[in-house]
Amino acid sequence: MIVTRSRLQKIGWAAILTVCFAMLVALTFRVNAVKSEVRLIERKLVSVQQQKELLKTEFQTRASQRKLTALNDFEFGFKAPTPGQYLESERQLASLGKARAADAPAPIMVASAAREEESSFPTLVNPLSGRAEASEAKPEKPRRIATTAGNLGARLSQVSASKRDTIRE
Repeated sequence: MIVTRSRLQKIGWAAILTVCFAMLVALTFRVNAVKSEVRLIERKLVSVQQQKELLKTEFQTRASQRKLTALNDFEFGFKAPTPGQYLESERQLASLGKARAADAPAPIMVASAAREEESSFPTLVNPLSGRAEASEAKPEKPRRIATTAGNLGARLSQVSASKRDTIRE
């Protein structure tokens, strides 16, 4: 079998294209591997920066506490409470109270509302009926009957007069 020159050129081009495609795939894999490494390093960098900020904040907080402690000791002289300063019960708290002194002001009294009978306001009169509001009869609330299986059928089969008037209107 004799291979002609044009056939040999076609095979050569196919081989070159195959090699180029293989190199392209290998290069793509390498680029993705480098991108993955870059992302991993960026994540580590962000984590280290966050730790750095956390340490800065911690350092500043502790420095502020030291400054505040020094200022407190120098200016005010405050001390932390000791266990002996805490009370065990309400009785201990009550025992610390003192009786009212003779020159103490009178305790504040709470005002209370006046009763209707003692009220200085005139009684309200209904202009339609002419009777006082308090003496007018208030409408009665309907009585509720306990619903049982025995009386439910009887109750549903009857319609009251007020409901009939409402239905007709």
